Order: sequence, then C-alpha cells, then structure tokens
Amino acid sequence: MSEQAAPVVEVHGANVARGAQRVLHGVDLRIDAGELVALLGANGSGKSTLLRAVVGVLPLESGTARLLGRPVSQGLAHDGLGYVPQESADTGSIPATARETVASGLLTARRWWPSVRDPRIDAALEAVGMADLAGRPTTRMSGGQRRRVMIARALVRDPELLVLDEPFSGVDTPTQELIAALFRDLSARGTTLLVVLHETGPLTDDISRAVVLDHGRVVHDGPVSERPRLDPGHGHPEDAAPLDECLGQEIHPA
Repeated sequence: MSEQAAPVVEVHGANVARGAQRVLHGVDLRIDAGELVALLGANGSGKSTLLRAVVGVLPLESGTARLLGRPVSQGLAHDGLGYVPQESADTGSIPATARETVASGLLTARRWWPSVRDPRIDAALEAVGMADLAGRPTTRMSGGQRRRVMIARALVRDPELLVLDEPFSGVDTPTQELIAALFRDLSARGTTLLVVLHETGPLTDDISRAVVLDHGRVVHDGPVSERPRLDPGHGHPEDAAPLDECLGQEIHPA
C-alpha cells in the first residue's frame, strides 16, 4: 500500500494571542494538495490571524503548524509558498515599479536581490494582466492594479501553495473576474490555494471546501453550500499586514 501524501497545510490545536487577547482557540486545519479552500467568517473572526500563523508571520502560543511537510518555524518550509497579505494603508507608497515589486518575490536567504530581467517576472505580470504596466510605479496605480502586482509577486516563484488574504476586497468586478479566472487556472494545474474571502463571489463553484471561523474557532469545514450564515460584526481587531510582510519577510522570517 502506498504511503498517503503529507498535507500541504497541517495545523493542530493552534492558539494565537494578540497582546492580552486570545484570537485563535485550538484551531485545526488540514489542506491537501490541489485543494482550493476558502477561509470565511465575520470581521474579526480570526481569518487573517490564522493565515499569518500558517505562513509563519505570527507565532503560535501553543499548538503546531506544518507547511509543505515541514514545521512552519523552519525557513525552508516556505520555499514553495506564495503569500499575498491584505493591502495595508501604506502599500501604495512603495517607491518601486511593478517589475521591481515582482522581482522582490524572488528574494531568498541566499539571494539578496534578483535581476529584474528574470523572465519569470514578465511571465507573472502577464498572468495577472499587468505586463503593459511593468514599468509603472505602484504609487501611480489603482488599488486593483496594486493587488494584481502583489499576486504576480507571489506567483513569480511558481509556488506549490498560494495563500491570499481578501484578494477581491476593494477591486472592481472585472478585476475580480480576472483574478478568479487566474485562480481556476492555477487550481487546474495543481496549485493548492488557501484564500480568505468575505463572500465567495466568482469562486463559489470552484471552492473545494469552506472553512468558517467564528470568534477564533472553526465552526464549519465542508461544502461551501452548507456553511453557516454568521453575523458580520466585529469580534476583535485584525489589522492589515504591516508593510514589511509585503516585501519578503513572510518568505524567510527572522
């Protein structure tokens, strides 16, 4: 009998506190290769906190997390990861072109600064429909354009796992459809996706499973059509990712 493949994401009993407040309470999560999993819940339910714990940006107070077969605390566990955090208020002030921003996704602990001529950069920009704006500074882009650049930055290393926090938030319907089509293509090619969503929107028919958080606990893990409808109130604050998370520290945290 062949050995079952290790899950791409495996979290057991995850507890996370922000200051004096407990945000996640004993969360379990398993995602297998090729799944497109939507992480849903009311504002402040712990979705972004869980994502940031999964990629190693936030430490676990207790519990365990493994990513691509290795404990999250090991930097090499992130070599196959692409991560797109929420857009912070400062993201639009980065003095860099789209090409330079995407090039930063090739940074590793062994490579301080990659060449902006790397063909993977143009391929990633093409995938998100931003090739024509490769030389434009992100300071002169709309929120939707910046979002697509950040997705290209996550895609540039051809990740096995793509983790995205609210990729449809604040972007127009055509951009949402473009991003959704990209996710479908990635999923069809075997990329595993974990996506925080406020509403399932254009991905409704493509989601493998919906995982719903409520006050930091998993209350549903199954078909999206059977997810509970929760009050969209605020359980606790969850800040947008600080700027350094958008610039490479999520790949190899200190």
